Amino acid sequence: MQKFKNKGDKPTKEGFGEGVVVIGEMNQNVIGLGADITASVGMNLFAKNFQERFFSFGIAEQNCVGVAAGLALSGKIPVFSTYGVFAALRTTDQLRISVCYNDLHVIIGGAHAGISVGPDGATHQALEDIAVMRVLPNMTVLSPCDATQTRLAVIAALEQVNGPVYIRFGRAAVPDFTFPEMEFKVGKSQLLFEGNELTIIVTGHLVWEALQAAYLLKGQGIDSRVINMHTIKPIDEQAIIKAARETGAIITAEEHQIYGGLGGAVAEVVAKNYPVPMEFIGMDDSFGESGKPEELLNKYKMTSEFIIEKAKKIIKRKLII
Repeated sequence: MQKFKNKGDKPTKEGFGEGVVVIGEMNQNVIGLGADITASVGMNLFAKNFQERFFSFGIAEQNCVGVAAGLALSGKIPVFSTYGVFAALRTTDQLRISVCYNDLHVIIGGAHAGISVGPDGATHQALEDIAVMRVLPNMTVLSPCDATQTRLAVIAALEQVNGPVYIRFGRAAVPDFTFPEMEFKVGKSQLLFEGNELTIIVTGHLVWEALQAAYLLKGQGIDSRVINMHTIKPIDEQAIIKAARETGAIITAEEHQIYGGLGGAVAEVVAKNYPVPMEFIGMDDSFGESGKPEELLNKYKMTSEFIIEKAKKIIKRKLII
């Protein structure tokens, strides 16, 4: 498989902002909605380019979702974005009843997701949003890995989905290593690294960490498969089952609680179809704290170093079985 190279660090929020401008140009019915913050979640580009189609509601996220539902019922395609903790958790009731129950085409941007938002601390680190969003009927959940893919995810949310979509992205500058030519198909994962001894299924910012782990493991004689699961719901069941059958062991990695997120979604598929040993990387039933993104990822064991540790552990479990 090709060795991906970092084209330069770039926040995924910028990819989201660029994507919203693209869909604004593609469809005049796209309306931008903000909740007090615009630049920090990437919506400033849309506000600048389409002033007549952008509305800021201030710190009133629940009202914003209610208006989004009304706009969608009127034939518009609203894009609402704020911090993931507010976009997914503060507005859960409104999303459930007004948006999901009516299966409305509303695009929700969950910014500053994961532990790597850093200094803002536990209150602003969305670590439960995947679990909440994926349990809502009709909701599609996307978790792109870098800025380039986040841009593609926004376009896919417009073109490939007719109902509500939650797109998860971050604030910190992270390696931007994918290419615009790479296909982004909702519900279809991406095989980024070939291997037959174990599979690392990963999402979001940790995809880069998983790739670095895979390169290092390869040098140590361990062939690991890396799958970028950019769509959490609907999840790519066939890719998971194939990985379980062919490699016999799966590690999941995510900037999210290990309960209810990517790991839980993958485990559901594995348990039902082809049980194999699994290990999980993510927040272990804990809140985060203030700190630099790299310090937090290291403290909470989400870097390539810990993925390698899990890989060696799961290889031993395979031998015991």
